[in-house]
Amino acid sequence: MPDAVIASAEGHAVPIRLVAEGAEITDSRVAAWAKANGFKGARGELLAAPGDDGGVQAVLWGAGEAFDPMTARALPTRLPAGDYAFEGLEDGDAALAALAFALGAYRFDRYKPKKDKGAARLVAPGGVDLDDLTRIVAAAALAREMVDTPAADMGPLQIETIAREIAEESGAAITVTTGDALLETNYPAVHAVGRAATALRAPRLIEIGWNLDKADLPLVALVGKGVVFDTGGLDIKPAAGMRNMKKDMGGSAHALALGRLVMQAGLKVRLVVLVAAVENAISADAFRPGDILSTRAGLTVEVGNTDAEGRLVLADALARAGEHQPDLTLDFATLTGAARIALGPELPPVYTDDEALAADLLDAARRVRDPLWRMPLWPGYRDSLNSEMADLRNDSAPGPRQDR
Repeated sequence: MPDAVIASAEGHAVPIRLVAEGAEITDSRVAAWAKANGFKGARGELLAAPGDDGGVQAVLWGAGEAFDPMTARALPTRLPAGDYAFEGLEDGDAALAALAFALGAYRFDRYKPKKDKGAARLVAPGGVDLDDLTRIVAAAALAREMVDTPAADMGPLQIETIAREIAEESGAAITVTTGDALLETNYPAVHAVGRAATALRAPRLIEIGWNLDKADLPLVALVGKGVVFDTGGLDIKPAAGMRNMKKDMGGSAHALALGRLVMQAGLKVRLVVLVAAVENAISADAFRPGDILSTRAGLTVEVGNTDAEGRLVLADALARAGEHQPDLTLDFATLTGAARIALGPELPPVYTDDEALAADLLDAARRVRDPLWRMPLWPGYRDSLNSEMADLRNDSAPGPRQDR
């Protein structure tokens, strides 16, 4: 992906001027052009004002009643090719808008490459650490590319390959446990979920370790769900529900991309990244509703639904993470569509019973205008996971209200 934010322009950088809704435009010529085109400064509104040479003299960008710098993500696709610079933005807003601009330049064209017609580029605002911004954007692009890639080309082996490249780049250690070796090394739930896939797409547990010899540093564990395609298993999904299940490995993409970012930035931490990469396929060897599975933690789980597989592979991966005694564990997963129904596609849920951690996460999210929404871990629902034959079940048992 070419750099969308650059250190300096090759020639003249066209100014992008933020205009609040209803605000006066001081340049009389630009103001007349704005009036003729009905520009009001509404949020996201964009108008290019021509210069004497027929080129773009300035771009008017509507702020609406309250400016959100993240709306800059739409600019790369709406501006003609050329170099641009923000004008009149406060430092904090300018930095976030530059990040949004760069994120908005992402394109997935692996299977349908487009002719290079030039691109809109933004000159980095003063005070912006361009190296830091570039690392963040590259991490986001890696995660997005992994999720966008069809499952045929993003299986467990491909995720392993990416993990190995990340580890090698930073001098980190990596171990990969594949297929029946998962049983020998006590990852039985990962094996059970992925065993129906073909040998070329065998399940695996990927572990990256970085700075682990530096005992004085805090240890962070990142854990990702890597279900490369989720048919639902024998409790098969309907066609509409299965169509986009290539994205069910999004948690692994996020964990790997964030892990790479941490290592590239040289943060003062020890780091463990764990990914359970499997395909929830259908075959004669698939795990079944009613099966009772073992887990790395020693608990048994009754399978109430084979389409609740993500929590099974995460159980083993999180148990392994706990063996490192981390100071902080973050796991990422496309674990339930119910949260998406509640919050929509742009507001990710976060679950934790640690009040201080929740406050820190929500505060960080607000500061970078990338919000999270805390969901409850309601203790009253715990008994719905009880099983008569195992320590717990992988879906909630129907209660009186559900039976009616």
